Amino acid sequence: MSAQKPPVILVDGSSYLYRAFFASQQADLRTAEGFPTGAVRVVTSMLRSLLKQYPDSPVAVVFDAKGKTFRDEVYPEYKAQRPPMPDDLRDQIEPIHDIIRAMGIPMFVEEGVEADDVIGTLARQAEASCCDVVISTGDKDMAQLVDAKVTLINTMTDTLMDVDGVKEKFGIPPELIIDYLALMGDKVDNIPGVPGVGEKTALALLQGIGSIKDLYENLDKIPDLGFRGAKSMPKKLEENREMAELSYMLATIKTDVELHVGLGDITLPAPDSGKLIDLFQRFEFKSWVRELEEAGDEGLTAAEEPVAAIETEYETVLEQAELDRWLDKLRAAGSFAFDTETTSLNYMEAELVGVSFAVEAGKAAYVPLAHDYVGAPDQLDRNAVLAQLKPLLESEELKKIGQHIKYDMNVLAKYGIEIRGLGSDTMLESYVLNSTASRHDMDSLAQRYLNHETVSFETIAGKGKKQLTFNQIELEQASPYAAEDADITLRLHETLTPKLEAEGDLIKVLHDIELPLVPVLSRIERNGALVDATLLAKQSKEIEKRLAELELEAHELAGGPFNLSSTKQLQEILFEKQGLPVKKKTPKGAPSTAEEVLQELALDYPLPKVIIEHRGLSKLKSTYTDKLPLMINKASGRIHTSYHQANTATGRLSSSDPNLQNIPVRTTEGRRIRQAFIAPEGYKIVAADYSQIELRIMAHLSGDKGLLDAFAQGEDIHRATAAEVFKVKVDEVTTDQRRSAKAINFGLIYGMSAFGLAKQIGVGRKDAQTYIDHYFETYPGVQRYMDDTRERAREQGYVETIFGRRLYLPEINARNPMRRQAAERTAINAPMQGTAADIIKKAMVKVDDWLTDSGFDARMIMQVHDELVFEVRESEVEAFMAKVHPLMEQAASLDVPLLVEAEAGDNWEQAH
Repeated sequence: MSAQKPPVILVDGSSYLYRAFFASQQADLRTAEGFPTGAVRVVTSMLRSLLKQYPDSPVAVVFDAKGKTFRDEVYPEYKAQRPPMPDDLRDQIEPIHDIIRAMGIPMFVEEGVEADDVIGTLARQAEASCCDVVISTGDKDMAQLVDAKVTLINTMTDTLMDVDGVKEKFGIPPELIIDYLALMGDKVDNIPGVPGVGEKTALALLQGIGSIKDLYENLDKIPDLGFRGAKSMPKKLEENREMAELSYMLATIKTDVELHVGLGDITLPAPDSGKLIDLFQRFEFKSWVRELEEAGDEGLTAAEEPVAAIETEYETVLEQAELDRWLDKLRAAGSFAFDTETTSLNYMEAELVGVSFAVEAGKAAYVPLAHDYVGAPDQLDRNAVLAQLKPLLESEELKKIGQHIKYDMNVLAKYGIEIRGLGSDTMLESYVLNSTASRHDMDSLAQRYLNHETVSFETIAGKGKKQLTFNQIELEQASPYAAEDADITLRLHETLTPKLEAEGDLIKVLHDIELPLVPVLSRIERNGALVDATLLAKQSKEIEKRLAELELEAHELAGGPFNLSSTKQLQEILFEKQGLPVKKKTPKGAPSTAEEVLQELALDYPLPKVIIEHRGLSKLKSTYTDKLPLMINKASGRIHTSYHQANTATGRLSSSDPNLQNIPVRTTEGRRIRQAFIAPEGYKIVAADYSQIELRIMAHLSGDKGLLDAFAQGEDIHRATAAEVFKVKVDEVTTDQRRSAKAINFGLIYGMSAFGLAKQIGVGRKDAQTYIDHYFETYPGVQRYMDDTRERAREQGYVETIFGRRLYLPEINARNPMRRQAAERTAINAPMQGTAADIIKKAMVKVDDWLTDSGFDARMIMQVHDELVFEVRESEVEAFMAKVHPLMEQAASLDVPLLVEAEAGDNWEQAH
């Protein structure tokens, strides 16, 4: 185990339950009233022991959810032979949960998967964040998760099992445990295994030849192993190949489950000794009650000691004198946390209801301004308060700290206030620290970093249609909620800043890239974009007509009508009626009709091709041509997207309502939607786009001389690559050869295999591999960069952009080859994609600064991938483009020149 930081402890709660119950059966512990307590006592004892053994470790307990999992869907007999849960055990589950909660230990339950899968996924996430992991379980299946950073502990016997321990206990290394279980089966879980293969035979096969995959590739060598029944074993294995594959799937713990929780939700225990005493008294655990009562708070073990609670003093400001006192505090503090409360999450529609601020941990104030429920007290005048706050909020010297402060900027802009002096944003602090570890909303961050459960909005406002807007919430509830927002923001800032400063260049990424971008995005969002609703309506009707034609065509090809949106009907027609080959199966074992499957089938069959076109057009219609006109703001007459800085793993911006990043550019219909983004009268749309930026970043990162020279000389990189790969002169490169070279250039930076390249450019796999080999011979630096990046990622668990932004890779050391290879592809691509994101963010800040001072009649209205879109006065277009080019090209200094292409037009499509 590494000594760098305490390990993350993951407790297999479901394993604890059954082991505790059966271990306590003989004693038959009960209260005086006859309530069974054996399992409660044993589980609690094991947890207390574990916490004392790992006093500084974050801990979580994971239980199986009720209901079926994906394994049951694939194999209905899975665990079917298990007897029903004994009544005495069922009665003790809720008390066990209550005690775990009182011990302050997070408890996770995820529907559709087993506790093992949740533990496996969290373990790999922890490894990717360079944490050691201890899994507390008695389940032998968990041995498959053991590696250099993951250890098992059996709390009941107090034994640890590392890699050597797995080998000693089972006779095979951890990476063969799944094969072991799949071959011999598991009676407890009703995993069938291979008939005639028991424990000894399974070991003989695995020790003699290797994994199940190796066995099936070397069936002829099995008789040479010499064990009893070896001669007939190849036939048994061949006849039961499907059963072996099924058993392998059932025995495999998933480590890539989409969870509602993450590493950030695993925290140090924070027990409530009062609740524990009450529970221990209820279940007559007298010695533990005495221990807690005698010890008091000082007697808790380090593991049981709660995170230091901060006493809070929250004020409701209703008088001018109180406001004056707080304004003096804010001026004197030099920096303060700030938050707004409004009537809507839509920044264009939100009305300000109140403001809150904090200058020291635990002390905050809420100033209500527009609560209008019946019986609401008199409040200070909103305009008067804002007039007094304006100089503070617009001061560059007085630093403001917010959580997702861009929203507050947008709201206050409606009231004539432009927030300046942005000190920090805790959402962005968390995002830069680790983009993938957890969600970056305040509630999640408070739980993760402060071990504090915030008051949720639904708690004070209700849910669904009856949910109140903030102006309708009584001050008795609204004020503590709003003050807490400012307080927690300040405390998060004080917690996250030292963490960022301790990790490489992350603090620079925050202060040089992310924070300066916040006001820029705020302006872009408020600028909005003009769209032609009439043109969109016309396009929608044309798409509707085409969809009807495609539906008829699909019915003819299928031999009868069916619902094109029904997955079940499509599966029946494609794979049962028409007998098309099944390329992939769903987790439930049904033939997949996912997009990539249909695309592969469409190369040889007409119906999948029609379905793909129908799906694409349906999505365009519902997402854009129908929806965009409904999103036009009545006041501005424009659409206003929301840009998200903390959504993607790599640093790229995303957008929603509408999602501008997903408008297709490779289809005629997608490009026509861009025609609807128009310039106002007297203006033009200017689109400025980085050309081949990720390839240029690859040249810089790899230092490959051939790539560097090609870009430095301004060559057509795809033509130059084609000349080298296909061994022809540059001026002899054909259109098809250039197209293939382009696929190679872009495909390799996204980790495309020979199989993928072959499919894309329409050649055999062998030819595709030859092209790839020629590419790496031509650009050996690229191969070297890829190899070095994989190795570095495996060692440190993350990769970095040129500017120091990190992307953690939870699966980079996964034993499952597919997951590991996917992580390796990400490791290679993320520095390029992340650096491209950093560059365009820096460009946006440079261009915005220039626009603010230039006097040009122009404004930035959109950012999409590597492209910035502007509205520019028609008479100033040429001068504007002459200035934008160098500004964007100088956003970063690479070993190759950055190239920006800009065009102008009456609409976005013309300018692109």
